[in-house]
Amino acid sequence: MKRDNLTIAGMSCAGCASKVQTVINKIPGVEDCYVNFALAEATLSYNPQQISLNKIQQIVAQAGYKANLVSQETTSEQTTQNTTLTRQVIFGGISSMLLMIGSLPMMFKIPLPQLLSWLSSPWVQLVITTPVMLWCGQPFFTGAIRALKQRSTDMNTLIALGTGSAYFYSVLATVFHEWFQSRGIHPEIYYEIATVVITMILLGRLLENRAKGQTRAAISKLMGLQAKTARVIKQGEMQDIPLEAVIVGDRIMVRPGEKIPVDGIITEGNSTIDEGMITGESIPVEKQAGDEVIGATINKTGSFIFQATKVGKETVLAQIIALVKQAQGSKAPIQRLADRVISVFVPIVIAIALATFILWLLITNNFTLALINSIAVLVIACPCALGLATPTSVMVGTGKAAELGILIKDAQSLELAHKIQTIVFDKTGTLTAGNPRVINFITIPGISPAKVIELIDQAAIVEKYSEHPLGEAIVRYAQQQGVKLPLADAVDFLAIPGKGVQGVAKAELVQLGTKTWLAELGIEDSSLDTFAIEGQTVGQTVIWLVVNGQIKGIFALADAIKPSAIPIIKKLKKMGLEIIMLTGD
Repeated sequence: MKRDNLTIAGMSCAGCASKVQTVINKIPGVEDCYVNFALAEATLSYNPQQISLNKIQQIVAQAGYKANLVSQETTSEQTTQNTTLTRQVIFGGISSMLLMIGSLPMMFKIPLPQLLSWLSSPWVQLVITTPVMLWCGQPFFTGAIRALKQRSTDMNTLIALGTGSAYFYSVLATVFHEWFQSRGIHPEIYYEIATVVITMILLGRLLENRAKGQTRAAISKLMGLQAKTARVIKQGEMQDIPLEAVIVGDRIMVRPGEKIPVDGIITEGNSTIDEGMITGESIPVEKQAGDEVIGATINKTGSFIFQATKVGKETVLAQIIALVKQAQGSKAPIQRLADRVISVFVPIVIAIALATFILWLLITNNFTLALINSIAVLVIACPCALGLATPTSVMVGTGKAAELGILIKDAQSLELAHKIQTIVFDKTGTLTAGNPRVINFITIPGISPAKVIELIDQAAIVEKYSEHPLGEAIVRYAQQQGVKLPLADAVDFLAIPGKGVQGVAKAELVQLGTKTWLAELGIEDSSLDTFAIEGQTVGQTVIWLVVNGQIKGIFALADAIKPSAIPIIKKLKKMGLEIIMLTGD
């Protein structure tokens, strides 16, 4: 089975989505199809040996809609559509305002000033309304005609019947006004009804499109994390090729500061890699031959060669994007009920509107009143919100969550969220800011305050050459302690991945790193062990400072708690939820 996503153009309501879904599901060879009206996308699984994608697109076109692969939809098309909608809303809004002013004498018996009295003229209102009906209302009428050709009804049918009835009745009342009066009939005009309804519905569509655009932007940001090219080694030569051209087994060179193009395994070299965009961890991970690397993560220090193991849709980032899209397109249980209601909703509403017209005509013998009440039923009952509320909420919610680093599996998870009893938090990047800072600097006994500042200065001089977040934190700490800026230059700087850094600062050899590395160098001093163990016990990272082969102090670093974390946790506890922090410390 093959799985594809199609954009569906021409849908105007959840009924349209239901219709397209039914049409595609009836095609032999299609195993399953779900159409998300909010996203305007169809997700389908089909057997390419039984039915081609081109044939599916043709069948959808015969139903009155247009289906294209998602990759074929361009941002410019979406921008053009939003621009047109914006212009229509502005034009319709100005026209509606003029018509509402002109209708004040009829509706509220409020006389207009002489300067505006011309707005009450039926002929003036006809001239104002007609462009709105022809331009702004065109999508509703063409949609209703398309549905009629398919022997079905949808939201467009209700809008076209409601606004069309109000408009054409008003035209008759305008053109044949004297004829009606000669028979004792004084028909009112209702141009403002048609104009205001069309404008308000277009405004709803514009807001809906903007919500979709924000969600697509969240996915685009995820896709933007990918590298654009890869430096592949073939026949002993390196060449930059597009990311799409990388295949499994390719050997790829990555230099410091570059993004890793695809997932793979290091074969030569070592480095530290910032995997924060996947794990949320602020501290780069040490990598060497045999270790896995993840596409879109950032290489920090060394160069290395790795062999591609996953490319295209198989990479971790691609699967995250697919998961977000799947969640946005998933259907909550309550939405299935809404879809079933929508399938019979329009015919029932039309029947109720017709019954309303007949009853009011029989009871009051007032054709105008009967018509207005039937139009009210048609317009008010438009099922936009019924079919749009849930999928739009799911789409916007999951998209915003993805932008904030939260992945939601499906719509059902959102619907069940009110039953949550326990919340489990990660620490780094979730409860903390994700940026380490120096909590304390402890020296061996007998060091004077002036010498402490000098030691911090020497440490910062060496660490300023390091790209490691811990080194950057030490430099920031030095600035906070009043170390004289700019920092002097270090000589013979050397970074040893996974161990530490060293260099000559102020004519002395300065080394900063792990206790294990110092032991390898034969540097031993237990006077600060107790402080180091205490810091590590509470989750702090300890960096040892050595000058000319002697331990002088330790830097204790930790991630700062986010200002928003404490009030959020307090609020969740007040709601009766159990809070757990699950961390690797």
